[in-house]
Amino acid sequence: MMTSAVRISVLVLVCAGLAACVAKRPPVVAPVVQHTPVAEAPMAPPPPPEPMIVMPHPIYKVGDPYQVAGIWYYPKEDFGYNETGIASFYGADFHGKLTANGEVFDRNGISGAHPTLPMPANVRVTNLENGRSLVVRVNDRGPFVSGRIIDLSEHAADLLGFKQTGTARVRVTALGRADLYGPGLAPPSQETPPEIAMAVPAARVAAVQAAELAPVSGARVATPPPRSANLPMQIQKIEIAALEAVADGTVTSVAVPPVTAIYVQAGAFTSVQNAGAVAAKLYNIGARVFPGLKDGKTIYRVRIGPFQAVPDADAALARVLAVGHNDVQIVVDSATS
Repeated sequence: MMTSAVRISVLVLVCAGLAACVAKRPPVVAPVVQHTPVAEAPMAPPPPPEPMIVMPHPIYKVGDPYQVAGIWYYPKEDFGYNETGIASFYGADFHGKLTANGEVFDRNGISGAHPTLPMPANVRVTNLENGRSLVVRVNDRGPFVSGRIIDLSEHAADLLGFKQTGTARVRVTALGRADLYGPGLAPPSQETPPEIAMAVPAARVAAVQAAELAPVSGARVATPPPRSANLPMQIQKIEIAALEAVADGTVTSVAVPPVTAIYVQAGAFTSVQNAGAVAAKLYNIGARVFPGLKDGKTIYRVRIGPFQAVPDADAALARVLAVGHNDVQIVVDSATS
């Protein structure tokens, strides 16, 4: 039988063995898990901004003189306007934006921009290269590229046959003030002078008592006209513009010169001396005096040319502007002028 001393010795040995096992066992460490970063999911693009709603507010406008790129322009009512030059067109960059008189530009409409004519005005634009002719509504300012007479909407340029080439030799003839709300000419109701149309109504006054005067002795008294009922005024007759003055996209064919040429015109004078002075100033650029007739009177035009290519005319125009002569334009005339 085991004595107490032996039991104690055995117990000490067992505890020592257990302690040694615990000391030799490596510490338990939680495993470190390496997380592979997950690629971020692609973000959906933000929705496009809501298109701005452009509200038209058309007005009749002539405008004050203004300056663009060093050139002064003087707007005025000139419904006798009848000039030739080079037309261009504009489209997508201005589609849906307000025009100079408060309308909304439509590249698919029949409209145009002119630097000085009143707005809106209807003009007839004739392509001198193919005889196509179209009534166009001028409702914007431009073009501000030297040597261009009118900037047409993309659709108008297509109808006139020069959308692919970008420019054309044209004649622009003013037809009259255009209707603010339609493609024709303005009705008489829109011809009211602004100072009258915008006048403030007179203030209301108190009722005035009236009584008939006694007849003067010996004077003859006229029989008063019969009084009619207080009927409403007759509706004003609406005048429809002649079909040829309506900007409705109708293309007609007209006779044009068989051969035309482009000239840079530095002025037109009734005095041959004044024309000669300008021609002498521009002699090194090739200026000459071309006598002609306008409204039955002799006129002397200072011109450089003729040219057949628009870039050549543009280069000559730039040379004239470079010497400080800003009263210059590109015109189209018969090749025999």
